[in-house]
Amino acid sequence: MIEKTISHYKILEKLGEGGMGVVYKAKDMKLDRFVALKFLPSHLIDDEKALNRLLKEAKAASKINHPNVCTIYAIEEYEDTHFIVMEYVDGQTLRQKTVGANGQSPFLSVDDAVDYSVQICKALKAAHDKDIIHRDIKSENIMINLENIVKVMDFGLAKLKDEAGLTKTKTAGTIAYMSPEQIKGEDIDHRVDIWAFGVVLFEMLTGEFPFEGQYESAMSYSIVNTNPKSITDMWNDVPFNIEQLIYKALEKDKNRRYQNANELIEDLKNVPSVVTTSEKQEKSIIVLPFVNMSPDPEQEYFSDGLTEEIITDLSHIHDLLVISRSSAMTFKGTKKKIKEIAKEVNVQYVLEGSVRKAGNNLRITAQLIDATTDAHLWAEKYTGTLDDVFDIQEKVSRSIVDALKLKLSLYESEKIAERPIDNVQAYECYLKARQEIWRFTEEGLERALLLLQNGLEIVGENELLYAAISLVYWQYINAGIKPDVKYLEEIEKYTRMIFILNPDFSQGYFLRGVIHYLRGNLNEAVVDSKQALAIDPNNPDALLQITRIYISAGKTSAARPLVKKLLEIDPLTPINRCMLGYISFSEGRFEDAIEPYRMMYKLDPENPIGRWFYASILTWSHRHEEAFKIIDILVNDTPQTIFAQLGLFWRYAMQGKKNEALKVVTSEMTIAARWGEYLSRDMAHGYAILGEKEEALNWLENAVNLGFINYPFLNEYDPFLENIRGEKRFKNLMERVKYEWENFEV
Repeated sequence: MIEKTISHYKILEKLGEGGMGVVYKAKDMKLDRFVALKFLPSHLIDDEKALNRLLKEAKAASKINHPNVCTIYAIEEYEDTHFIVMEYVDGQTLRQKTVGANGQSPFLSVDDAVDYSVQICKALKAAHDKDIIHRDIKSENIMINLENIVKVMDFGLAKLKDEAGLTKTKTAGTIAYMSPEQIKGEDIDHRVDIWAFGVVLFEMLTGEFPFEGQYESAMSYSIVNTNPKSITDMWNDVPFNIEQLIYKALEKDKNRRYQNANELIEDLKNVPSVVTTSEKQEKSIIVLPFVNMSPDPEQEYFSDGLTEEIITDLSHIHDLLVISRSSAMTFKGTKKKIKEIAKEVNVQYVLEGSVRKAGNNLRITAQLIDATTDAHLWAEKYTGTLDDVFDIQEKVSRSIVDALKLKLSLYESEKIAERPIDNVQAYECYLKARQEIWRFTEEGLERALLLLQNGLEIVGENELLYAAISLVYWQYINAGIKPDVKYLEEIEKYTRMIFILNPDFSQGYFLRGVIHYLRGNLNEAVVDSKQALAIDPNNPDALLQITRIYISAGKTSAARPLVKKLLEIDPLTPINRCMLGYISFSEGRFEDAIEPYRMMYKLDPENPIGRWFYASILTWSHRHEEAFKIIDILVNDTPQTIFAQLGLFWRYAMQGKKNEALKVVTSEMTIAARWGEYLSRDMAHGYAILGEKEEALNWLENAVNLGFINYPFLNEYDPFLENIRGEKRFKNLMERVKYEWENFEV
């Protein structure tokens, strides 16, 4: 069959063969894409029952339109031969990913197993909602593609909910996944798939089946009469609630089993991440905002600055996980108890303190608390003058190190002792400027620039002040306040000056990565972001940036562990909470993205970016009325922002109001949108909906030029591009995107 052309499909290689089918990889010569072709094996070509099963498989699977179910394109006949044309899944079966050469080695972490399980259950829910029972769920019938997306395959044994009859198979592999009611020949329903899923999850975590039996008869007896093996006897790091979840899925009485896939999905979401031995040894801390006890409330910048500098000191310690400034500052003025705070950000230790500044005099108190026991490990009071602030800051950091019994390397010790700004007046300018930068307003950024220039006049060249100035110019572009190329040039100028002063400065590499990212040079941006993290593993800016790059490049499997780390150190920054949603979105799982985007919106409901992200994902999930309500709020509250303008543009486009939609697009909106790959993509969508194909392609090209090279998303998942996919210009662009996507180095 290899190299043979059947109809317009050129057979390239054999992918696999089972008792009921042979599968080949082929090239669809008409649509220029890879597909998988499934034929009956030679000994069953004339078997009418086998042919009916093949036809039934195609019909059952084609009823389900879901990203976690292998798509059936067609069933065709050529020279009296019937075959199924289906999606080609480049990856491994779950069996291959789970079991090693000895047939018993567990290869999956709890996090991966839960991730795959949720996707499998969503596929089952989609099938069950169509009254289709799969009946042959097993690890060999579940594929994991290169982007870690689950594809449930082989609906050859599927039956409609009310269909009579039961087909029994004779392979030991299938027996291992059969429920007691199947083995006993009783009536079955969708809960047989729930049982089989329980076996699959058990197998993912242990590499073994839950029931013993070398032969079919022994396995069948075990399934009907004995309890499943204990997972914790094999691996004691499996969380208790996931073991209970598996046992509930494997209840012999189907009425005591999970009753539907949605119940499973909800319980899977509550499974905590497994903690490995090395992670257990890692200590974790949050530095709460120091309380300003000064008579002048304007001294708030000083207490906030002290908080930030201690966080920075501790962040250089490899064996200490430190919650970032952004998340720590959300607890400013909180009435929550220490234990509540620690639980919310998942840390063991909490540092709290206060600052009283009167003129040049300082009084600082600090105490370190073990939140698990409420024990005070260390407490100290410091008095002195403003000139002593750097010494006090270092003493606090080293006292924490001593109390937690951490051993510092020479490099870590030097970092704590560093004085990036050794002049108190210039340091005050820096602290006040940082406070203004975090306001995200044009006025605040203007004030920050003045303060930073004052700081430079006092101390001369300084990498910390240069980095803060670069951050101001980045925010002009990033927040769409002043999207002008001259500000990118300013970032470049100050970043060059940073490297002259200090070639080992994490924020310098982050900023150089920003420059590459804004210019669409993704590979270079990754290199600099990685270097920033090598110097400071807890740099949330660099973590967020490299995560966004990987997702834009369609490398979501590389992004997942980075998002996990980002949420460990900076769990309460709204934009970070939506990154898991961005991964789901870029994999075509739009409904899965809703909750992370909703969390971002919930954490900061006034933020126009959060409003737009939430409204847009609702639109992608066909929840237009909900989306339009949020767009109305966006337009009423912040009408001049690009996000409000985009929302209005989309709304009119989807309502078929072409003239109104086109009137929304202003030159200011166009200038701002050209700076962001996601903004350019959204513009392309609006124009594509309106049927303005050339303009849609212009914007899509701009998004690609800025680094959005997620080929599977653009070529397949994105529904708004459907009416331009037939354009020659689109196809040419996809050839380029595919090449860049395939050659992008993680």
